[in-house]
Amino acid sequence: MGPEQRVVPRFAAEPPQEELPYGRWRERLEDLFSAHLLELDPGDSDLGELGEIIFYPDRTWHGRTYVPATAPTANGFEVFGFLRFVAAASGEPSELTAWVDFTEETAAGNPQWTLDLCEEAIGTWRGPDGSAATMTLVWGHPLVSGGRVATAELGRLTVDQCELSSERFTLLAPDDFRGDLLEIKLFGARGQELARESLYETDGDEDDRGDEREDDAGDEREDDAGDEREDDAGDEREDEDERAVPPSADG
Repeated sequence: MGPEQRVVPRFAAEPPQEELPYGRWRERLEDLFSAHLLELDPGDSDLGELGEIIFYPDRTWHGRTYVPATAPTANGFEVFGFLRFVAAASGEPSELTAWVDFTEETAAGNPQWTLDLCEEAIGTWRGPDGSAATMTLVWGHPLVSGGRVATAELGRLTVDQCELSSERFTLLAPDDFRGDLLEIKLFGARGQELARESLYETDGDEDDRGDEREDDAGDEREDDAGDEREDDAGDEREDEDERAVPPSADG
């Protein structure tokens, strides 16, 4: 096997180590999440009352464990964020902090989505020749049934994966590296792809790609038609040349 052509961290984070939060631990995380929400400045937006907080599988990287969360609000927004701490082999975790934000872009308002995703940059990985990747935490749940494993792909290279837990997953992977951007995929029990979403894809991008495909198809049709015309012209010239050749003396 030759040297690796694409040097980029793969499966850098530990897989989930604990069950989804429950009991007193869940209450503690909920209290911290809600407290940080009160400190959030929503500007002119009226978020409304916070709904049930949903937690996602934990992932650990660089000694810090991340437990993402989301919650709907009464006025149609979604609050999202994560709890971060240093896990202890025994006893209470330390350095427990939270990060919280909100969005008006929800799955309810985007029926074309197949995955409901949140993401946040949590660090940087420096590569060769001054290149750098943004280590990104991605969490969410599928909007289609039958999913078993979610993966993160960077330039067609799988850089992380996570088995679904209660229809939820968390990924931690390098993004925006040498022009490559993360794409999240969902696979079923037999390894079949069920859904995919780019962290950057928009409806406009899809339309542009559709126009490009139509243009390419049109160019191919024009090329084929041009080739056919050239072939027909060539056949006509060959027929004319045959008619112009005089009969041989033996004939």
